Amino acid sequence: MTKEKDHVEGFAPEVAWVTKAGDSDLAKPIAIRPTSETIMYPAFAKWIRSHRDLPLKLNQWTSVVRWEFKYPTPFIRTREFLWQEGHTAHASMECAENMVMDALNIYEKTYNELLAVPVVKGVKSEKEKFAGGYMTTTVEAFIPTNGRAVQGATSHHLGQNFSKMFNIQFEGETGKKEFASQTSWGFTTRSIGTMIMIHGDQKGLVLPPRVAEKQVVIVPVPGKNKDKTAEMFKKCHELKKQLEECELKIPGFGSVPIRVQVDDRDKYNPGYKYNHWELRGVPVRLELGERDFDSESVFVATRYNNSDKDYKKFSMKWSELEKGIPELLDDIHNKMLQKAVDKRDESIVVVSSLSSLFSLKNTFSLFSFKTNSI
Repeated sequence: MTKEKDHVEGFAPEVAWVTKAGDSDLAKPIAIRPTSETIMYPAFAKWIRSHRDLPLKLNQWTSVVRWEFKYPTPFIRTREFLWQEGHTAHASMECAENMVMDALNIYEKTYNELLAVPVVKGVKSEKEKFAGGYMTTTVEAFIPTNGRAVQGATSHHLGQNFSKMFNIQFEGETGKKEFASQTSWGFTTRSIGTMIMIHGDQKGLVLPPRVAEKQVVIVPVPGKNKDKTAEMFKKCHELKKQLEECELKIPGFGSVPIRVQVDDRDKYNPGYKYNHWELRGVPVRLELGERDFDSESVFVATRYNNSDKDYKKFSMKWSELEKGIPELLDDIHNKMLQKAVDKRDESIVVVSSLSSLFSLKNTFSLFSFKTNSI
C-alpha cells in the first residue's frame, strides 16, 4: 500500500473499505476496487521484460465502486458503475501520448456516431487530473436543461509515474533498462445518463437510432373487418422480416441489421401502444390500419421530433421501406446530433477576464488556453 499511497489518497474520499467479516474484525481493511492501476500493474511488471514486449495494450469491462455521498444520481454519479477501461504500456512518452489521443478520438466518435451527443475535447487542470498521473484529457458534453458540462470520458497519460511505482521496466534496444510510459482511459455508464438528459423530453426517452434496442416498432390498427385484421397482422410480421434483412451503416463502426418489433398484443388498444413506445424512446413507429393496408402503405411516426409544433406523420409505401427506413434512421441521427450541437453552441460564451466570467449565469463557458502537452 505504501507504493500506491499518492494514487489512493487521490481517491480517498470515495474509497469504500471492508473492516469486518461477519462478526470478526479484519486484521487489515480492504479497499473495494476504486480503480484498476494498483491491481493490474504488478502483473505488468512481470509480463514486460524487453522492448519487444511493447506496446502492451489491455482492455476490460468491469464494475468500480466509488462511495459517493454528494447527490448520487442514476447513471451520472453512483456508488457502483460499469465501465470500459484500457491500460497500455509503451517504450516512449511520445508513443503513450499518441495512444492517449487515439483513445480520446474513439470516445469522441462514440458519442457523435452512436449517441448523437456532441462533445468538447480538452485537457484537465492540474487539480482535476487523474491522481498520480502526468496529464488527463477529457471529452465534455453539455446539458442544456441546467447549463452544465458533464465529463463524458477520460484518457490519461500516466507518464512513468506508475511504472516507477510498480517497477515496470524493459530492456531497450541499446540494452539499457528503461521505465515504461503508460496510459489508461475509461468510458462508463455515465454515457447513458448523458444521452438521456440531452435527448429526452417530457414524454420520456428519446433514443438515437444506432443504440436503440428496438429501432422500429410496427403497430397494427385493427378495424371492424376481422378477416382483414388477420391479414394485417400477418403483413406486419412480413414487413418486420423484410426490414430485418436491411442494414444500418454506422460510420466508423460498420453495419448492423435493423432491429424491429411487432406489437400485436391484443389486450391493448393502439393508443396505449403508441404511448408505450414513445415513453421508451423507440425512434420509428409504423402504423398499419385498414386504409393503409388497402393502399399498400404504412403511416410513419418519428419519436425525436414529435414534441415539435409542426410535427406530422407521413405515409410510406411497402415497396419503399427497404430503402426508406435506413435512410430515415440515418436522418434522425444526424438531426438529433445537429439539434444538440445548436443548443450547445447557442450557450457558449468565450470569456477573457474574471469580471466577464463572474457576470455570466447558467452559461457553459469555454476558456482559450495553450498547452504543450498535446
